[in-house]
Amino acid sequence: MDVRSLRYALTLAEELHFGRAARAHYIAAQPFGRRIQELERELGVKLFERTSRRVALTPAGERFLPRARRVLAEMDELMRTAEGDHAEPVLRVGVLGFGLADRWAATRTLLATHHPELELSYRELDWTTQYDAVRAGEVDVAVLHDVGGADDLLVEPVMNTARCAVVPAESELADAGHLSAADIAHVPRVKLVGQPGLVDWGGAPTRRDVEVRSPAHVATAVATTGRIGFHGEPATRFFPHPGVRYLPLEGPDPVVAIASRRNDRRDTVAAFRAATVASPAADSLAAAQAEDAVES
Repeated sequence: MDVRSLRYALTLAEELHFGRAARAHYIAAQPFGRRIQELERELGVKLFERTSRRVALTPAGERFLPRARRVLAEMDELMRTAEGDHAEPVLRVGVLGFGLADRWAATRTLLATHHPELELSYRELDWTTQYDAVRAGEVDVAVLHDVGGADDLLVEPVMNTARCAVVPAESELADAGHLSAADIAHVPRVKLVGQPGLVDWGGAPTRRDVEVRSPAHVATAVATTGRIGFHGEPATRFFPHPGVRYLPLEGPDPVVAIASRRNDRRDTVAAFRAATVASPAADSLAAAQAEDAVES
């Protein structure tokens, strides 16, 4: 049982409508419904009665959810208490896919120089969890693919990367130097599952859905099914796969961003944000110093 599923169930109990409850958490109704079903399976009871016209609490739901609300309130209070304690400066960083890509080394160097006491911990994210992990307090900051729908969070763009199509190595498209929207208009593609904004970036799927929830699995899904997928340019280095080819594709660039809770003003969060913004300059300085060393 996880905190996010409990929050979903409480919202559904308030809204008694799957669509409205899912929108309150900025996710699609289908993955929202799956999380409710998983929670019910784990508990071994039904919390909600569903019909085509209405959603209602079961007797078990009426007993369970008020207690869950009290537990979550206590957890929120515990989190606020912990956030005020800087004795052990550990920053929980959620990362989607390749995250900061080539900037990781420079970011860590800056943090180690200016905040040597700060320790980073890692949490893997996917498109369905990237925003909610921040909302639920499971991570302090997230490096994610900003596809909109997170106005309740502080989301700061860090970099744009070129958009790529991921095509099977044996595809007739594999030898193209560049692809347009027309080139792939009728080619079956994988479905990127997460926030609704992913459709605007990755395009609507065709035929039966082949669902992918993480950037790390796009290439494998393409190689397995023969469909095409979408990625940011750093995937050519961070997610190589012998069964696919990455080709430049016209369309909106992926936006890598840093997200945190709006009311989180801890120095550690500010330090991480500052380091990610400053890391391109650190990269340039390191490259210049390397060139000077070679010339001398």
